[in-house]
Amino acid sequence: MNPESAIELLRSLITVSLAVVSPIVGVAIVVGILVSILQAVTSIQEQALSFVPKLAAIGILLIITAPWVLRQVMQFTVVCLSRLPEMAK
Repeated sequence: MNPESAIELLRSLITVSLAVVSPIVGVAIVVGILVSILQAVTSIQEQALSFVPKLAAIGILLIITAPWVLRQVMQFTVVCLSRLPEMAK
């Protein structure tokens, strides 16, 4: 495996990873900000109030986006496995 193909493989790995993780992080940030605003307005400082909505939102998002995530990971795996013979050189 030459350095150029290794760098290309690493670049595509990082791209796919960021594409798969970014919706999850985005939902967690949005829900966290909304819960923080709600806590600031109502002066409720309950720890479970910040954890449970994030957990529920991320769980729902994972259920909705699971086919897309699986398709992205499978496409990356197929590309890596198809390039395996040239990597062995």
